[in-house]
Amino acid sequence: MAEAFVQILVDNLSSLIQGEIGLIMGVDEEMNKLSSTLTTIQAVLEDAEEKQLESKPIRNWLCKLNDLTYEIDDILDECATEVSKSEHKINKKNRLKKILYQYKIGRRMKEVTKKLDAVAAERTQYHLREMVVDRQSKVVPMRQTCSVLNESHPVFGRDEEKEKIVDILVNQMSECKELSVLPIIGMGSLGKTTLAQLVFNDERLADHFEIRLWVCVSDEFDIITLIKAILESESGNGSASELLHLDTLRRRLSELLNQKRYLLVLDDVWNEDQEKWSLLKSYLACGSSVASIVVTTRLKSVADIMSTFPAHHLAGLSEEDCWDLMKQRAFGQEEEEHPNLEAIGKQIVKKCWLASSR
Repeated sequence: MAEAFVQILVDNLSSLIQGEIGLIMGVDEEMNKLSSTLTTIQAVLEDAEEKQLESKPIRNWLCKLNDLTYEIDDILDECATEVSKSEHKINKKNRLKKILYQYKIGRRMKEVTKKLDAVAAERTQYHLREMVVDRQSKVVPMRQTCSVLNESHPVFGRDEEKEKIVDILVNQMSECKELSVLPIIGMGSLGKTTLAQLVFNDERLADHFEIRLWVCVSDEFDIITLIKAILESESGNGSASELLHLDTLRRRLSELLNQKRYLLVLDDVWNEDQEKWSLLKSYLACGSSVASIVVTTRLKSVADIMSTFPAHHLAGLSEEDCWDLMKQRAFGQEEEEHPNLEAIGKQIVKKCWLASSR
């Protein structure tokens, strides 16, 4: 019973993630964590259900898991319902209600994720055998990013950091005699991709680099796939996707980058395999000494493997910038004052800002 319901939850999470419900509600990171933890638990459920008749502790563990799965299912239903309702309500008051709801659902999601992590950790006490889980049921977030900024949403609080990184790329990295790599590190949804987009589109870099390339890496650090993506980023078409052999792709990459000043952004990198990075780096080193790579990642270990320059640690927004962001999302471009709603909004921002600053 537990195994079947966990599979349903994993499937539902996969559907919500692919539909970007988590992004809309501001809980995409928690949804991915839940999916990953459920998949981990799923691997031992067959053995647990076989042994529960002879083991009361395992039976109790399955009961706790069962209760949590119902709680998670309720939260996911609420998220989907709220998004559906909000599509038909676009006035200012409902925007603020949406933000209040997102804050509430975010807290609930964090709490249930913490509970599920604790239940997942308990499984090791029972020495349960891991079974092969159908990988098609595992959620693989199909996250894609591009170099173009979303101009409909202003960016707050990143001007100084953009200037710092542009200065490093134009002035400091120019003095290096080898391929330079600058990581940007920060927690999920903090704005690493947005900062990289701001840097990528700065006019000074258009004058400094002959080629600018953008690749969203995500969790699959496959050399052939990445070289194809780099080639297609420059050509703007899918011609490289027809190439199958690594040597052909390597020669095509060399023709593209040979002795050129290029900027490559590798967005959302998770790879911690030194050998994979060393191989890709050797292929990318055919550019001029001014060639530079900007990497965005959540993991310090990734930055340690890839960096040749000290990593830029992305800070959270100031309380004032947080309020500007919330105000823009809640009220849009309208300048009409809403003193009562603003007072509530500022209280929410203060609580969130204080919580994230701890």
